[in-house]
Amino acid sequence: MPANILLVEDEPAIQELIAFNLQQAGHHVLRADSAEAGMHLVKTALPDLVLLDWMLPGMSGIEFSKKLRADERTRQVPVIMLTARSEESDKVIGLETGADDYITKPFSPRELQARIKAVLRRRAPQITDDVVEIKGLALDPATHRVSGDGIRLDLGPTEFRLLHFFMTHPERVHSRSQLLDHVWGDHVFVEERTVDVHIRRLRSALEATGHDALIQTVRGTGYRLSAL
Repeated sequence: MPANILLVEDEPAIQELIAFNLQQAGHHVLRADSAEAGMHLVKTALPDLVLLDWMLPGMSGIEFSKKLRADERTRQVPVIMLTARSEESDKVIGLETGADDYITKPFSPRELQARIKAVLRRRAPQITDDVVEIKGLALDPATHRVSGDGIRLDLGPTEFRLLHFFMTHPERVHSRSQLLDHVWGDHVFVEERTVDVHIRRLRSALEATGHDALIQTVRGTGYRLSAL
């Protein structure tokens, strides 16, 4: 699935080449030529993933990564470090400061795409096209179809995204504000009670096959999908 990717790279030619290949793969690319500019974009809207050059003017990529991990809002954003440094000690530093992966320049577009896909599958599975199935409830992001025990279920677009997020994060309790950030986007300003409305619609859509029971209310906390 297309992802919103923030590319922080100060070399214009490299930035242009990477952005072009990402766009060819269907991703939406935000560009920044410094960590400071990248931080401004992150404050505007959370990206699905950050491609971060190590050597940047002003604040380094390492410092930028540390700031992302220190902030509750940005802590879970996946980061892939881009660098010409190939020593093992450099890789260890990059990973220990919060990067999810480390890719050494020069690299091929195919390698970069493979690394992005692997990191998103691990850290943000709701961004991928992988089919998910729990207790006979199946969701296919590529075809936008949901079925329960083989029976087709009709969901609205918001309920589909909500269910996809729940199914890719089973058993975890999510507050209303967390669901708003991950499903609606943290740059969209709607009331938290909006989540309750769509939870009711989602349960209603799943009632036909009895899968509405998977969506549980955790009193005083939020909601979760549980097959236990």
